[in-house]
Amino acid sequence: MPHDAPWSARDAADIYGLDQWSGGYFAVSDRGTVVATPTGDSGPSADLLDVVRGLEARDVATPVVLRFDDILASRMRHLRAAFDVACAEAGYDGTYRCVYPIKVNQQRHICEVIRDLGTELDFGLEAGSKPELLAGLGLTEGLASMPLVCNGFKDEEFVETVVLAAKMGRSVIPVVEQPHELELLAASAAAHDVRPTFGIRAKLAAGGAGRWAGSVGFRGKFGLSVAQILHSIGRVRESGLLESLRMLHCHVGSQIYDIRAFKTAIGELAHLYVEMVRLGAPMGTLDLGGGLGIDYDGSASATDSSVNYSLEQYAAEIVHRVKAICDDADVPHPDLITESGRALVAHSGVLVFQVLGSRVFPENPDEALVERALAADDDDIPQPLVDLVDAWNSLREGGDPGEVFHDAEHALHEVTGLFNLGYADIVARAACEELYWAIAHRIARLDEDQLADDLLDLPERVGDLYFCNFSLFQSLIDAWAIDQVFPVMPIHRLDERPTRRGTLVDITCDSDGRLDRFPLATEVARSLPLHELRAGANGGPAGEFEPYYLAVFLTGAYQETLGDLHNLFGDTHAVHVRCGEDGEWELDEVIEGDTVRDVLGYVQFSPDGLRRTLRKEIERSVKEQRITLEEGVSMRRFLDEGIAGYTYLE
Repeated sequence: MPHDAPWSARDAADIYGLDQWSGGYFAVSDRGTVVATPTGDSGPSADLLDVVRGLEARDVATPVVLRFDDILASRMRHLRAAFDVACAEAGYDGTYRCVYPIKVNQQRHICEVIRDLGTELDFGLEAGSKPELLAGLGLTEGLASMPLVCNGFKDEEFVETVVLAAKMGRSVIPVVEQPHELELLAASAAAHDVRPTFGIRAKLAAGGAGRWAGSVGFRGKFGLSVAQILHSIGRVRESGLLESLRMLHCHVGSQIYDIRAFKTAIGELAHLYVEMVRLGAPMGTLDLGGGLGIDYDGSASATDSSVNYSLEQYAAEIVHRVKAICDDADVPHPDLITESGRALVAHSGVLVFQVLGSRVFPENPDEALVERALAADDDDIPQPLVDLVDAWNSLREGGDPGEVFHDAEHALHEVTGLFNLGYADIVARAACEELYWAIAHRIARLDEDQLADDLLDLPERVGDLYFCNFSLFQSLIDAWAIDQVFPVMPIHRLDERPTRRGTLVDITCDSDGRLDRFPLATEVARSLPLHELRAGANGGPAGEFEPYYLAVFLTGAYQETLGDLHNLFGDTHAVHVRCGEDGEWELDEVIEGDTVRDVLGYVQFSPDGLRRTLRKEIERSVKEQRITLEEGVSMRRFLDEGIAGYTYLE
């Protein structure tokens, strides 16, 4: 879009691709802010800027994770409806339920929302470790019929806990992952005189798709081979547990982006299910595991950060394929389970943080610096400086952008070499750099039709750096670890045209702490359209800028639980926001982030011991007159408040 064309909030939604990746859960208001819309534009909403300002008035500063329980509920209902429609259209006789894998986001309030609505929707939970098993048992207290599927590797204690829970009347379903787990199950069942319902996880030959394709197939981590399943059915029959074998399970992968991967895996699993029934196992349930992906970049394509199918297509494919295979074999339709976690919770989490400042490459060179460099004796003026001055003047007079840039790039390379050999001084080099970046920046601001193909990425190469108050390693670990793309955009000023482009860097002391891949309307770009920071006395931490807030969307899955303590930046604040009519909103719960005391304790430092040690040193410094008493009091106050404070900048 030409820089002088009219701009509206609608243009902002378009440029950031919001309609493509938001699932309809977020929109841009007429006043240029992002609003959460869990049930669509005409339903309850919450303005993200109003929420952030309201939190700050309550002493809850950014960075903060906003959790929208209404969006989570909408995702659960959408999944339920997709399978209900698919079953009705296909004439499928079995039932469907989703079990939520606690590992995707173990935060208590999220699990409770899923548990409470799951009671209505006939959903359940899935646990993959002993801590998750205990959490699941606590969450389902008083809900004996709510299924709790237990995956993962198990020891004797794990198996005995499951068996005793089953004896108490709980609907706990252990899944056999390894042959020896079957022996543990048989021994515990005999010891406690109970016959718990259990399942077997199959190791499918079908390959997955996407980043985790290697987690499936013959060398996959999970499940029993076909030969091991055959042997296990014989062992189960011998131990008297054959009637308890009620479920076949599989692992398809995670964030499956291509519907064809599901088609292949479902076909193999359904045929294996039919064969197990023919061998005499009663069965009754088919658990298709996880893998249901979401569209992070809005492209609706078979790529790592997207998916080429909808919830409705996913449900229909499973139901129709299982039905057809069971009908051909004259086997009753099994009840269906999926373990969809990412698709349920990702949309409901939004990370909001404030920009602290920016490094902006100059649009115009420092004229005083250039004049100082040119004021040297003629013999001391390096030729690259003369060439860059000529290139700058040529560009201002309408010279060819491609030719000017290549001349400037060559001159910068030359002056760097001269400086390294001692033939150019620091003033000349600094002036050359100023001229080069001014030329590059001015060319980057031209419309695309004025740029040659080799300069189309110039706006990204000369983009600004925006310094942001968050830790990539704590809050967006997948962006660093697996290059996951997350949608990012400002939550306000969207009625203004963004005039800058930049990448985002966090406040950790790590060069990897940056975001430089952003899903926009037509591409995943290396820089993000941003607004110029405005000076204001009531601005950020140093009072230098008006607050400028950015948000990262689709962060509800995995990011909070996988984050680490790089630089001892801890968990951020998290709040559960309920949307209301006419834009009103309310806080359901506020979970305060880690304090410095908390994170020091995580790494075995004693905050109180540190406090005593440093207080003694302050007193010695006052006594020896290295600092004044007032300075000592100030240092002690910082120490006390710092230990009790947020790990992020306040």
